[in-house]
Amino acid sequence: MSSLMDRLNHTRSSSVALKCIILLHHIIRRGSFILQDQLSIYPAAGGRNYLNLSDFRDASTPTNWELSSWVRWYARFLEQLLSTARVLGFFLCSSSSTIDNYRDEERVTGLTNVDLLREIDALVAVFEEISKAPDPVYVQGNKVVYELMGLAAEDYLSAVNETLLGIGEFRERLSCLSFSESVEFVCILKRLENCKERLSPLFIKKKASTESLWCLVTELKERVGAVKVYGGEGRLVKPGRKERASESDRFDGRVLRLDNSVRFSSGRWGLDQIGSSILQINGESDFRV
Repeated sequence: MSSLMDRLNHTRSSSVALKCIILLHHIIRRGSFILQDQLSIYPAAGGRNYLNLSDFRDASTPTNWELSSWVRWYARFLEQLLSTARVLGFFLCSSSSTIDNYRDEERVTGLTNVDLLREIDALVAVFEEISKAPDPVYVQGNKVVYELMGLAAEDYLSAVNETLLGIGEFRERLSCLSFSESVEFVCILKRLENCKERLSPLFIKKKASTESLWCLVTELKERVGAVKVYGGEGRLVKPGRKERASESDRFDGRVLRLDNSVRFSSGRWGLDQIGSSILQINGESDFRV
């Protein structure tokens, strides 16, 4: 790891730098825990994360000058993957994240609203960084760029699946969100939706999961955005049956009242909402290079 980082930080060749970062990307996806751990920690704390390449420039040829922007972006993208992994507890598209769907859903349903918002926020940051990729039209046929964007595409799909799971969970919790949580959730959905226009032309092959994600984002943004204010309290009102909440949040509306409530850590119980703002509801990739 030390030799790889030294090579990356001392080369002035954009091609060499991109190949070094691709190796680091493979370490994130398939490397040993020790190597992943070294890469995740900044040098000040004894780690080997030297990915600050914001000043990288290769002016030897016009093509290398263009590739320099890919070096800067790719390093930022890996930094974002590392930041998101610190929140999720695993790397996207890595061997450590290959758990079955049931266990993954079980993990998400056990999160509090605050923790779930934090995870979705970190995932949306991955979408935002991918959407900042340089225009591939200027590096048509470059095999190195093609390889790195293939890796990024797989991370993108992994992020789509994780985000779809998290947002789908929030759909079941809408009736248990506080006013501030609903506002934060809408802001996250808007940030995600803003990435769609840039991401769509980058990934020319449509996947069912990506289409499902964008449909769900539109649906929930409209539902949660329909906030009516009553006497200073934000309320989401939906006629008919009550929304299903999580294993904890979903329980509070049936038997708990202010005089006999017990505080639990999971946001799904929604017990910390009692006496404050109560909300009731109204109402899958090839990269083009």
